Amino acid sequence: MIDTHMHLVETGRLAYPWTADIEELAGKDFTYADYCGLTGDKVKSSIFMETAVADDQYQAEAEWVAGLIADPGTNVIAQIAACHPESEGFEAWIERAAELHVVGYRRILHVVDDEMSRPDGFRRNVSLLGSKGLSFDMCFLARQLPLAADFAGSCDGTQLILDHCGVPDIANEERPAEVWLNGIKELAAMDHVACKLSGVMAYCAKYRASHEAIRPYVDHVLECFGVDRVVWGSDWPVVDMGNGLVDWLAVTDKILQDLSEDERRKVEELNSSRIYRLASL
Repeated sequence: MIDTHMHLVETGRLAYPWTADIEELAGKDFTYADYCGLTGDKVKSSIFMETAVADDQYQAEAEWVAGLIADPGTNVIAQIAACHPESEGFEAWIERAAELHVVGYRRILHVVDDEMSRPDGFRRNVSLLGSKGLSFDMCFLARQLPLAADFAGSCDGTQLILDHCGVPDIANEERPAEVWLNGIKELAAMDHVACKLSGVMAYCAKYRASHEAIRPYVDHVLECFGVDRVVWGSDWPVVDMGNGLVDWLAVTDKILQDLSEDERRKVEELNSSRIYRLASL
């Protein structure tokens, strides 16, 4: 598979404030060697996903990861770097995309004020990415999916990828909530939006993460987006808030068993290659 959502955490190099209150992650390092030990031969290529480092370090993170990508001894082939479309330095930052092996950008929007993605300037800058052949990963909570749809509708020239199946609140629901179900449908109606099969195990109740728990959510995503607009991501090491990466790989295999060989290959690698334009690297 191509992993479109691999994080690395090296606390001696960068600061990760968001991990402080997460038992499974706090104070720990998660290195590329650790990742390889868990994935073995199941992942042929990986795309590094920015790891929400301290605000003044996101460019340093991208520069460090560019070195990993340039190293022929790794399977890291590209990165999705952090960006601040609301800032004046945005255009200068994205001009460095090629030298840093960046195929797309992300601004995490579920941990900031809902108004962050509304201004015209923010949306113009995200639209600028599309004109340069770059994508934008969206990370919104389930309750924010109507906002995500409004945002996506204003950036229809940019390839958008909805991270983590729209962050459903699996732990606190007996069944998928209407706001999430309808939000996924609305986003899937837009051809320039894809969905990332990732993160969902971490949203289950503690010790309750399982194939059965996430299945209604995965089925809805596949039904709405179809097999041509779904990509896979490990969300390692955040997946440790579920049962870990080895278990997520096994659950992924169960999910994909219901697809034909051609459909499975699309989700595993072909969609990722097309959506992130990996063939041009």
